[in-house]
Amino acid sequence: MFLQRIANKGIRLGTLFDRAAAKHPASPLILDHELDIAPERGRRLTLTEVAALVDDFASRLWAAGVRTGERVVIHKTNGFDITLLACSTARIGAVPVLLSPKLDGATVAELLRRVDMPFLVTDQAKLEHDLPAEVSGLTRELLLTSGSHEGAIELASLAGSPRTAPARMSPDHPTLITHTSGTTGVPKLAVHTGRTFQARYRPQGTVARLVGANEPVAIHVSFVHSRMFTALPIAVLQGHPVLILRDDDPRTVGELFGKVPPGLIEAHPNTFMRWEELAEDPRAPLAKVKYFSSTFDAIHPRTVHRLLNASRRSGATFIQMYGQSEVGPIAGRTYSPRRGAEAEGRCVGRPFPGMTAVRVVSRDGKAPTKSSPGFIEVKSDGRIVTYLGEHGRWEKQVNDDWWRMGDVGYRTKWGCLHLLDREVDEIPGIDSTLEIEDKLFGRLPELTEAIIVPGPDGRPVPVVATRDDRPLDPVAWKSAVADLPVLAEPVQWRLEDLPQTATTKIKRLELQKHLQGQG
Repeated sequence: MFLQRIANKGIRLGTLFDRAAAKHPASPLILDHELDIAPERGRRLTLTEVAALVDDFASRLWAAGVRTGERVVIHKTNGFDITLLACSTARIGAVPVLLSPKLDGATVAELLRRVDMPFLVTDQAKLEHDLPAEVSGLTRELLLTSGSHEGAIELASLAGSPRTAPARMSPDHPTLITHTSGTTGVPKLAVHTGRTFQARYRPQGTVARLVGANEPVAIHVSFVHSRMFTALPIAVLQGHPVLILRDDDPRTVGELFGKVPPGLIEAHPNTFMRWEELAEDPRAPLAKVKYFSSTFDAIHPRTVHRLLNASRRSGATFIQMYGQSEVGPIAGRTYSPRRGAEAEGRCVGRPFPGMTAVRVVSRDGKAPTKSSPGFIEVKSDGRIVTYLGEHGRWEKQVNDDWWRMGDVGYRTKWGCLHLLDREVDEIPGIDSTLEIEDKLFGRLPELTEAIIVPGPDGRPVPVVATRDDRPLDPVAWKSAVADLPVLAEPVQWRLEDLPQTATTKIKRLELQKHLQGQG
């Protein structure tokens, strides 16, 4: 019944916290950092206080000249106020365009051109250290969340502006624009509407309902990712205390989870990989977790196994959903402690009955198999309506109601979807680079990352990172790869030096270009 009410009303970002506060006024939202727009608020706010903050900054944006239907790019130093500013923007009927703090200045400038003279919400640090001077000529107005800059309007100076009534927008009106990962070049701008977003609640909303309303939900998701705007509404509207994490450092996360033990955690796969060491933490920060949830890329079985065994809850479960920013969650599967390290990591589950559909299209006229995978295509009412400024690229991925994911795989006779690789990451002679990476993780506990990319001669090169940057043991490595396809000698990097997207995915093509001397 709860999820049906959400579906009927749509996402309505602008009044999200008003509605949550009306039901659960004192429910806390706990941060691991201060907000740049309101550092005096500290790290613990009630939903009532958050609602007032969103309303306040909506009035400041209006006072700065932002009007209904206009686009507001938000690109600032990382923090949860990115999400709150998106809600404030939507509250006055404008369209928030979220650009990751990790994007380089040239990419930001290119995306600003596509948005076509938007307002830009940023800060002094970004303007002075990251963004090129040309951004001022690509925007209608520069609005600062902190600091000062010549020609820019400081939002702090607009405190006390008259409040404005929330705008009511059609479900088919753009409600949010996010960007794709950019692993294959300049990111695309994905346009979401209230209607496409509401379709994503049904498969995702059931997860938060699996734990009691008084149990904390911890979220470590990129503040500019579409997943934040489904995970967060579900959690606050159901009344859960919510922990919002900017930092994924296991030491600080372990301390926070020790004080506020979550019953459910939503995070990126690479974040969960980093949190494997929390399983050995004497404070037992994962002891009360009932559900781990990840709605991004397939996760390595080793990570699942370690996290589940760190929980002391009966029936602890890892819920993995396969999806994409453009379509939302498409298929899902669960892991139990018994089905962890030995599970088939390439199996990403089955579609959600009555909500999503999956097919695998042959590339050679034969039924797709592991050795001859096909193109994965999906159906979902949560699909974006276009790529802003690049509708032709959007059309190339659409075939009637089917959307090509850019992945290759096959389905078993039992209907389980197996994801083998991204189309652009395939290496001749290897069935699945992802499968090899799964095996390396399972056999070498010291690995914190392993990526297989083509080297200068076309041979697959393993790029690896280890815990505490310890040198890779050559004897252990030789044993681990003995039954695998022939690989080049491993190349060891520091984890923090690997090129990453906003959701901490490794940019494989960028890494490949570096190895081939093109970067």
